Amino acid sequence: MSEDAFNMSIRKFLKEVGITSQRKIEDTVREGQAGGQKLKVRMTLTAEGTDLNHVVNGEIELP
Repeated sequence: MSEDAFNMSIRKFLKEVGITSQRKIEDTVREGQAGGQKLKVRMTLTAEGTDLNHVVNGEIELP
């Protein structure tokens, strides 16, 4: 696989993750499941067959 194809494959995956994650967060907030001023979030990235385990924590300001 070429570097360009590899890069495009990663970008396609990350785009899907970003779009679907945003929709899920918006749905959760709209349904009233999030209270308070901020929503604490965590994203965990793993890859089957590897020891990859990357965690990103954050907070999202609520409307």
